[in-house]
Amino acid sequence: FLSLPKGPAQAPAPAALHGEVDIVLGCSYLGEPRGRGGSPAEHPATLVLRGVSTTDDGTLGDGTKYKAPQGNPDSSSPIVFEASARVVPIPHAEALLHADCDGGELSCEISPHSSQQSAREPCHASWFMATLRLPSGIAIALVLRGPHCSSWEKEKEQEHNTTLHPKLRIPMSKEGTVLTTVEFQLSSSSTSVHTRLGSLVTLDCRFASAPNSSLSSLEWRRQHQGSGRSLFHYQVGSSSPAPQPKVHVDVTELLRSGDASLTLRGVSVGDEGMYICLVSTPLHRAQHIIQLHVAEPPRVHVIPAVVSLEADMMTTLTCSIAGYYPLDVSVSWTRKTPEDEVEIPLSGARFSSHRQSRDGTYSITSYLSISSATVQAPATYHCHVSHVALAEPISVSAHLKAPEQTGSEGLVGTFIATIIFIVVLFVVLRRR
Repeated sequence: FLSLPKGPAQAPAPAALHGEVDIVLGCSYLGEPRGRGGSPAEHPATLVLRGVSTTDDGTLGDGTKYKAPQGNPDSSSPIVFEASARVVPIPHAEALLHADCDGGELSCEISPHSSQQSAREPCHASWFMATLRLPSGIAIALVLRGPHCSSWEKEKEQEHNTTLHPKLRIPMSKEGTVLTTVEFQLSSSSTSVHTRLGSLVTLDCRFASAPNSSLSSLEWRRQHQGSGRSLFHYQVGSSSPAPQPKVHVDVTELLRSGDASLTLRGVSVGDEGMYICLVSTPLHRAQHIIQLHVAEPPRVHVIPAVVSLEADMMTTLTCSIAGYYPLDVSVSWTRKTPEDEVEIPLSGARFSSHRQSRDGTYSITSYLSISSATVQAPATYHCHVSHVALAEPISVSAHLKAPEQTGSEGLVGTFIATIIFIVVLFVVLRRR
């Protein structure tokens, strides 16, 4: 038998369309330092990424093409870098295109960059490094190559036709822009990663380079509290590193797609710190810094959960806060009775010293003494705990209930009830 589908056939989803756009970013150009030990000279700049491939949702049009301003720039005009992005793809293009709409401020800095082979070249091309940071945590480093040596030398021979940029003193276009090409890019989707103890976490790091510049080496380093060490190192042409129980880089994916991400297994407190992804090619060397934050929420218990106070008695509530990291934690007590509209903050709580477990987490205990002379049952006591690993504070309660009648008070009540019963019984029998 043939099984026919029920209802109308679903049309296949249309394939995503792609288009090319120009992305314009406001930047700062950091030139050579002023004097020995001085800070870099800062100048306004604009980075125009030409021909960036991105998804076309139907809103792309002529408005996404950059038009250079008219007129020759002077030394005070922003430096406009036009960077062709057709050789090396620009990562996170959609995020860059809509950076102004997502809130926050994109950071863009452009500075001179020294190629690793520039000192051996008979003439130097102009190299620049553009560093982009988005509010979402995305970081992108772009290596831009300026005018090629051959074209520069030819223009020098025809100096009467050469126009040098008034600030950079290198050839510029007729529109007064500096024409460059993206030759290498290194990116990370997040430069600040938060994780919990025992988890598996991946620190994202990816690169792409022009066809004439392939990967030479990859190194991952960790630095924390002034000390650092190498976690992973791979040199192209050598054998793959031996497997490690703690860290892993997929060398096959590294060579195939440029995915240099590092995976950490079983994260501990000792893994917290600054991780450096360092990628080298024969021409370039670039790095990204990723901060790994470890945070573990506390476990909170109050003992006893239910307490009954007799007359002229005092008891102590114990709030145990354990297994949290990092150290900073906030603990407070409140009380609420049926007559209270809101919880009343309490003072006078005592605290133990911080204790650190073998896994690096911390514990602390808070004590609150309550007396029947100062409090009336019923009431509810709350221990409130705030910590960076908590989305909202934890509140654990203890209930103070009215004491049950026992001892002499109970005997008196029983005696009175018995007398009343005997009197009633006597009256009933006498009427008969």
